[in-house]
Amino acid sequence: MGDSRWHLFVSLSIFCLALRVDRASCSQDIMKKLTAGFSEALEKCKNELNVGDHILQDFYNFWREDYELVNREMGCVVMCMASKFDLINEELKLHHGNAHQFAKTHGADDTMAQQLVTMIHDCEKNHVSIADDCSRVLEISKCFRTKIHELKWAPSMEVVLEEVMTEM
Repeated sequence: MGDSRWHLFVSLSIFCLALRVDRASCSQDIMKKLTAGFSEALEKCKNELNVGDHILQDFYNFWREDYELVNREMGCVVMCMASKFDLINEELKLHHGNAHQFAKTHGADDTMAQQLVTMIHDCEKNHVSIADDCSRVLEISKCFRTKIHELKWAPSMEVVLEEVMTEM
């Protein structure tokens, strides 16, 4: 009798693990789509703000945990890109409804979209004291990246680059 319980426990554990791996894999795919969709505005914002090509390096390495994001201009470009998709309001804070819809448009379900919005909102609250808009958005971006890595949702750079290149 104890042996059959053990088999049931192992079977359920493997099933749950498979669901978690599938959820992480699915979430990575959605994050890849979100990154590719968001990056559609990159070149336009880069030109509008007259920033150098070094900013492209920051974006191409954004999901790498070991890559240090330090360029204030990166925050300016992220802010510009977010405004192109109406993801921020007049106070330069996340527009929850539009961000939720943007996530859903790129494959997230309601639960994941809400989780993404909540993560960004929490990051905003953590960095509200930074007066400079570009610096604050850079810190919010770094905070968001950390939270995505904690969930194991970060897409691999190779996959993101492939997706971005096919979009161009």
